[in-house]
Amino acid sequence: MTDTAFRLEMPRVLRSGVVFASPHSGDHYQESFLSQSVLDNLQIRSSADAYVDQLFGAAPRLGAPLLAATAPRAYVDLNRAPDELDPALILDVQKKGQNPRIASGLGVIPRVVANGRAIYSGKLPKKEAERRLDKYWHPYHTQLHHLLSRGRRKFGASVLIDCHSMPHEAVGEPHLRNARKPEVVLGDRFGAACSGEVMEQVEAAFVRAGLTVARNAPFAGAYITQTYGRPSHNQHAIQVEIDRSLYMDEHKIEPHDGFDVLRKILVEVTAELIGMGLEQRPIAAE
Repeated sequence: MTDTAFRLEMPRVLRSGVVFASPHSGDHYQESFLSQSVLDNLQIRSSADAYVDQLFGAAPRLGAPLLAATAPRAYVDLNRAPDELDPALILDVQKKGQNPRIASGLGVIPRVVANGRAIYSGKLPKKEAERRLDKYWHPYHTQLHHLLSRGRRKFGASVLIDCHSMPHEAVGEPHLRNARKPEVVLGDRFGAACSGEVMEQVEAAFVRAGLTVARNAPFAGAYITQTYGRPSHNQHAIQVEIDRSLYMDEHKIEPHDGFDVLRKILVEVTAELIGMGLEQRPIAAE
């Protein structure tokens, strides 16, 4: 696993306060981590948002930062609070109330991957959990906070596009008016993390690109959206979930022919989202 907690790609010229981030696409699997796990190299990747950072890879050349995790989601989940430690996995951690994410094994240090498959055969020392947080969780969030704060200072507002992917089966039965399953689910914590105006613009960008879109069902946003979405302070956050079947074989976790097609579509979407701040004067990135 790389010693760097994240990969940050900055544009030559910062064009707006929009920030793209991918907290679950990290793919640096340390050999010591793999040897700790009872899963094979394919199973341990099953809950990752594989290739999502590449889907939005045009953001820097179009004028916005792209922040991507390096550590895998199975190692440390950047979309969880740092105190969401699982007593069923971490030694010397006391159970505190009922947290459904922790109970299901999806705390900040996950106990399971997709379909509830256990990652380890035993428990981890608390010091190991703290080491992962210090090395990966805190630096990522410090950088994300800095990017959003800078966008707000320079453009009057910042918008976090928190990029994720979802299993095709996650949406369940079609629930849109046209009886189609949504290909994109936008989450804003039911309006708590983003103004209605910004959400309308984001949704319209995906719809104009030909994608079917739903809001907040079945994903309304988790820790990142809840923490960084402060519309009353001109800081907005939207979680974007994209159907994995559009761009990859979900069983092999490999891109298929739809990958380049979707990536080209998302170039248009990314440009339009960045354009939400174009009324401001472009300035050189620091």
